[in-house]
Formats: sequence, structure tokens, C-alpha cells
Amino acid sequence: YQKRWVKLDADYLRYFDSEKDAYSKRFIPVSSISRIASIGDQKFEVITYNRNFVFRAESDADRNEWIRTLQQIVEERKSKAPERTLMSSTTNGAADPADKSGCLELRGFKHKLFVAVAGDKVFLYKNAEDYRLGIGITYIEMNVGNVKEVDRRAFDLTTPYRIFSFSADSDQEKEEWVEAMQQSIAEALSNSEVAERIWAVESNRFCADCGSPKPDWASINLCIVICKRCAGEHRGLGPGITKVRSLKMDRKVWTEELIELFHQIGNAVANQFWAANVPPSEAITPTSSSQERRRFLIAKYREGKYRRYHPLFGNQEELNRALCAAVTTSDLAETQALLFCGAAVTCATGDPQCPTPLALAEKSGQRLQMEFLLHNKTSGKSCPIEAPAAGLLKPIASGLPSAILCHAEFSRRWCTLQDGVLSYYENDRNAVPNGEIRVEEIVCLLHPTTHGHPASPFPLSCRIESTFEVYIESERLYLFGLESPDSAREWLKSIAKVGYGGLWVLEGPRCHDADGSHFSLAQSFVHPRAEELLALDFKRLGRLHYKGGLNLEQAKEGWFALAGSALHVCFEDGERQEPLQLRKLQELCGCPCPTTGTPQAGAGGRASGVAGRTLYIQGERKLDFLGWVHAIQKAAGSCGDTLSEQQLTESDVPLLVDRCIDYITQCGTCRLTSEGIYRKSGQNSKTTSLLEMLRRDARSVCLKEGEHQVDDVANTLKRFFRDLGDGLFTGQWGQDWLRATALEDEEEKISEYRRLLSILPTVNRATLKALINHLFRVQRFSGENQMNTHNLAIVFGPTLFQTDGKDYKAGRVVEDLISHYVKIFNVNDQEMKKQQDEIMAIMKMREAASSGTQQAGDFICTVYLEEKKTEAEQHIKVSATMTAEELTFEILDRRKIMMKEKDYWSCFEVNEREEA
Repeated sequence: YQKRWVKLDADYLRYFDSEKDAYSKRFIPVSSISRIASIGDQKFEVITYNRNFVFRAESDADRNEWIRTLQQIVEERKSKAPERTLMSSTTNGAADPADKSGCLELRGFKHKLFVAVAGDKVFLYKNAEDYRLGIGITYIEMNVGNVKEVDRRAFDLTTPYRIFSFSADSDQEKEEWVEAMQQSIAEALSNSEVAERIWAVESNRFCADCGSPKPDWASINLCIVICKRCAGEHRGLGPGITKVRSLKMDRKVWTEELIELFHQIGNAVANQFWAANVPPSEAITPTSSSQERRRFLIAKYREGKYRRYHPLFGNQEELNRALCAAVTTSDLAETQALLFCGAAVTCATGDPQCPTPLALAEKSGQRLQMEFLLHNKTSGKSCPIEAPAAGLLKPIASGLPSAILCHAEFSRRWCTLQDGVLSYYENDRNAVPNGEIRVEEIVCLLHPTTHGHPASPFPLSCRIESTFEVYIESERLYLFGLESPDSAREWLKSIAKVGYGGLWVLEGPRCHDADGSHFSLAQSFVHPRAEELLALDFKRLGRLHYKGGLNLEQAKEGWFALAGSALHVCFEDGERQEPLQLRKLQELCGCPCPTTGTPQAGAGGRASGVAGRTLYIQGERKLDFLGWVHAIQKAAGSCGDTLSEQQLTESDVPLLVDRCIDYITQCGTCRLTSEGIYRKSGQNSKTTSLLEMLRRDARSVCLKEGEHQVDDVANTLKRFFRDLGDGLFTGQWGQDWLRATALEDEEEKISEYRRLLSILPTVNRATLKALINHLFRVQRFSGENQMNTHNLAIVFGPTLFQTDGKDYKAGRVVEDLISHYVKIFNVNDQEMKKQQDEIMAIMKMREAASSGTQQAGDFICTVYLEEKKTEAEQHIKVSATMTAEELTFEILDRRKIMMKEKDYWSCFEVNEREEA
């Protein structure tokens, strides 16, 4: 017997190595347990349909308690006869089909494991036989998971508790596994409350088209519940026929009225109309292919091949008259039949007080009729993304001036913003719109820019001077053009504030337009708590889901605005945070789910880590999410030639400078002591190429031994400072630094240098300190590298002041800064001690190398014991042959920590700068 920590819940009996473990050694589905028997000596046996497990408790009383509890749960499960959990076994041992299953290699296991992705979990089994029996090793809850591709066939599933490193047999297999796990994450992050309420109706528990159980998608205008595979084909029909939404992810759509509408109509009533005459040979099943589904759905909904025709079919006038009568009653089935047999949802009623069927339903108090009509207002019409609406814009009751701008490749449309609906018409005389955008469906707005937004998918030929773009939930993008940026911004603000900004005339709980039509009060795009974002000069404004801090279980909603290189966030709970400075971003990796339309950014590989903070972002739709990723990547890059426009470290030093200094300092025995460092010039072509790569994206450049020579890197650093816009000392204060060299009193001169240092911009000040700190180290090895303080000053004086070298004062400034580094930069004892320790370690390594005892590839590494604090750090020489175990014992020995039995110490390499 081996002692194990055992947990029992309603679905599984699991055992673990210890109570602290997150993942089990084995799980047994409760549904597979046939009986539990006592076999004496504190032991009991769990008998499944295929295998027996023997447990021994610590006492007879404990054993009896386990038996009683197990029997109670098993009996409860049998008596209630619930649907089986996703991966439980039936009496014949067959397991439910998974979204994706097969064999994968998992680091730490000698043999391949059988892995199954099912719903919001990933299950691990020893082999396919165990999978068939339903008895596995463990399962991973994907609400805290993240998938990251590692190399050609490998990928990591990361959780806060463990990293599962998988390898597939091929690139294609890897892509399929990554996609399946990303979809599982999306499902895990969704909300099941709406789904459970809609599934309360028996017919809604199965797909209206193929009969698959537990469908979690819906067509909100047809009022049917459908499975994920059918939902993909519904999207292909277009929103003019079917408007697809998720029961679990599109939470804003599901109002009380819409949920009640699905109770009243739902799959049963809808199929009595749409599927009244389906021949058995043409029906589809859960196993039908995508082609078969597409063919069936086109016939069912686009062609109406199987529908039950209304007796008035073909007589437009009679259909319209019957619709006006039906909406005043509670007969939703009649309204459905009339509407989808040709009645016009906006037909004239002949009543001046109630000119539309919607107004008649309102007057009669028929809430559900109103809801049904609203969702079908644009049925039969669509506005494809290939023909964006733009041109003539004039909002009603908004107080904005009208504007007109035409482009040969744009379609001129008359647009109105009223009652939470942005409508566009063929011209200002038309009463029926070509299309509409409901404000609550908007997920993102793009600020007008010259020639269109750089992240826009529209080609340059389609862009005009002043534009703004609107992304909506159905993955459509609309591009609008106006005559001036100010007009475009006015429109954006009005759209964003609709519902809270005074654009509506409120009468009780509903809103009325000028001709008496009535509309439900829509939710605004930007919440009142986030209205401060509208004051920003934003490039992109949108609604995203996020996770951050210590609470990674459930994604929350937030409003994000990208302004310059800062990402501003207003959270759901009203919490305010400092804007994220994207130039200090450490990592951004977007992983959209290409087939489900539920892109996301999440843990690990999909996180943007900025200055010690990590924000996990989940987009609502693929197009919108990819736009955010592109925009953030652009904002996080260098955008000019001044210091403040560069990618920065957390300490405000340009990443380019940090990369070069770090490369020269690391593995110091051969680089920092290289003879003539900074005096010798590297190869011009290599310097030019390296500088170009670092300027473009220093975050992605990894300087490696063998690939880059020390003189090329040193020359790159010098050329960066020489070509720097406005210089390191700035054009405003540069001459004052040079004049300070004339001061004869040394203390007075140091004081002046300190004053000038204090008035430099933050990034310039931090960069100057980092550079002088580096040069201070270099001159400490002047015996080997022949670069003393004076020689370094001769090289760097003209470089930093961008002069021709004839003015000796530039060199004097640099020489003074290095000589008085401690006083001028106010270096404290702790910083000085750390630097001295590093210098001493390098000198010892140099001595060891000269004596022939140095191993190739030795370098100095800073190791922290348990926490990253100065008092917990140790500098250690790491040889090419040193193992993690040896390094661990070395540190513990230095700190005089005795290893105890059952103590476990781990050594981790932290990639703070994304280097290999």
C-alpha cells in the first residue's frame, strides 16, 4: 500500500500524492462504480464495471465512513439518473466522444499518454483502453489554462500549478491539438447560466438542426438553439437570415425578454414551421459532415424548402394585414409563420398613432412580440463587409452637423443615429434603411486617422482622409468617412455615449422616436464608469474581457482605450489603474480560435506583461481581437529616433541599450576584458544590420555567443547614441554640460553635474546612469582591455555630444562622469556592493581562466533564494557542465541551509528579457 490523499466529489473519486497537489494520480468516475464492499482490516474495495480498487483507511471507523459516503453518492447518482458527466463510463465501458482525442508525448512520462479534450477539461489516460473504461490519471480544468506553441511539434499547456509539455507526431497534429485546447479554454471561461435556463425547455436541450445534445449556440432571430458545428454553417448564411450568438459567451445579448422568447418559441415551435416537411433521407444527424449540414441548412432556412406555408403565402397585402393583427396577440407562432412567409416587419399599419407592427405590439403590451420583431427588423437584408458603408452622415437629435465626403470606391449612404441604432439609407428620402447597427452589438471603435487606421484590414485604396471604423459582435467591420477629423470624433463620441449621453427622449422604461415608433432601451457601448476614456485621444476603444492579479478563475469585463503608447483600462468594478506603458511591455502573444469566433488572450503565451503586471485579455470576436493585437504590437514598438520613443525596460532605459550592455557584461571574462573594446570598430555591414533589427523590435532580438561579435555589438551601441535624435544630453541642455567643465572647483563642478542630471528627461537620466555604470565597470578592467577612463572619454565624448571630436570638453564631461560616478549619480552602498561583488567575481573568473582551470562557457549568474530580494541574492559562477542540482546545493551550502528528509528544492531560470 502507498499512502495517498483521496478526494471524493459528485463526479469522481481521485487520489493524489499529497493534499497540496492540484492534479491527481488516478481518477475513477462515480458513475462507473457498481458497489463498495468492506474486506476487513480497515480495507474496502471499490468495484467498477471493469476494474477493482482496494483502499485501506487509518481505522475501521474511518473505513466505514468512506464506505457510507461512497454508497450514498453512488445511490444518489443512480436514483436521480442524471446525464452522465462528459468523460464517465457506461456499463459497457464505452466513453463519451471527446472534441479531440489521441496519443501525445508528455514530458516526465516514458510512454505516450492518451489525451482527450472534452468540454472545458483535458483528460489524461495511460492508454486508449483506460480511456474506453473511463479510468484516467488526472484532468485539467481549462479555466486557468493557456496553450503556447513551443517549436515544430511541441506545445505547452500552462496552469498556475504546473506546465504540461506535450509533443505531437506532426505539425498538423500539433495545430489541431492547440486549436482544440484553445476552444476548451473559451468554453471554460464562458458563463453557463443562460444556457441552463434555456435548456430548461426539453426541446432546447438538443440542436434544432442535427439533434446534438446540449447545444450552446443559438440563432436569436429564428429563436432556435443549435450546436457548435451547425452554428458555423449558420454564419455562412449571413446575418440577414440567421443571427448566431453564444449561450455562454454573448452575455449582453440575453435579456429576460429574449430568454422568455426562447421558452415560448424555441426549437419545438420553430421546427413545426421550418422542418414541417423534412424527408428522412435529407435530415442530418450529430455525425453529419460539414457539407451535409451546409446543404441542409441552405435548403431549410435560405430556400424555405421544408417550411409549413401560411395560407396567405403569395398575397403580400393580406400577409401584412395579418401580421398587424397577430402582433397584438400572444400568438408568436402565427407571427413567425407570417414573417417568414413574406410579411414585411416594417409594413404600414394605416394607424397614424401606431404606424408600424412594432408600435402596435407596444400599444397592446405584447413584450415578446416586440422582442421577436426587433430581432427580425433586418431579416432578409445584409451589408457585406466588402462594401463598407460610408459618406453622408447626419445623426438625428444629436445636434451634430451633417457631413459629406465621397470616394470612388465608397458607397454614399445617408446615416442616422437614433434610439441606440446607427442606420444607413440609400439617401435621405428613403424610409427603410439598407442596414442597421445596434449600439449594444458594437465591441470596438477606431479613432479617425489620416488615410485610415494602420491596423485596418481595408486596403489603402479604400481609405479616405477622415474615417472611423466600427466592429460589431457578428464579426463585421464598417468603415465610415467624413470631411474632417473633428466630425469623425463627434460621431465616435455620440455612438459611444448613446444611452447615457442625452441622445434619447426617455418616457418611462422605453424610448420613442419622432414618428411614434418604439424601441427597447438599449445598453450603451461605453459604461458610465468608463466615460473618462472618451476624453483621451484614443486610436482604439473597445470592450474586452480580462483576468489579472490573483483572481484568474473568471474573466471580467473591462473597457480599454489605446492612446499613443499607453493602454488605459477601466474595470468592471470601477477600479482604476495606472495606464499600461506598452513600450515597457515584456510579452504579447495573441492566440485566436480560428473556427469558433471566440478569440482570446490569456495566461502565459497570451499575456501582456508590463512593468511587473500581467493582464490576460480575451477578445469577443476574432476580427476585433486581431485588431487589438496588431494595434498593441505597433504601440509597443519604437516609433522614432529619440530616447523616449524607444522600447524601454522597467527602469526607463531603452531596451536596445540594455541588450547591448547586458551582452558585453554577461560572460564577462571574454567580452568585458576584450582589448580595445569600444575603440575598435566592428564590421560596418553587421553593425548596420544589427542596429536596424534592434531599432525595429529590440524585444525580439537575442544576442548570442558565436552569432554576434563583441566589437560589432559595442559599435552598434556607439552608433545608436551618435544617431540619436536630440542627443543623450538634449539640445536644450547640452551646452550647459560642456560649460560645466570650465569650473575649477571640483565640488562645485560635481554639484553642477548633479543639477543638470536632475533636469534631464526621465529616460535620458536613466539611460545616462546605465551607460556610465557600464563604462565604470569597463575601466575597472583597463589592465586587460586597455580602456581606462581617459580612453573611454575620448571615444564616448564626441559620440554622446554628437560632435566632430575637436571640442575636448565633450570628452572631459564623460571622464568626469565616470571618475565621480558614485557622487554624481548618488549610488548607495547597496548598489555599490552589488557592483563590487560582480567585478570581483569577474576578476576571479579571469584569474581561473589564465591558470587554465576555467571551463569554456563559464558565466556569472545572479541566483535568488526563494524570493527576489537583494538580501536573498547570490552571485555564482556557472560552468558549461554545472547541473541544476549542483547549483542548488552550492547555494544551500553558502547559506548554511541543511537539507531535511522530504525537503524538495527546485531551480528555475527566469527569462526576464525573453532571451534563450
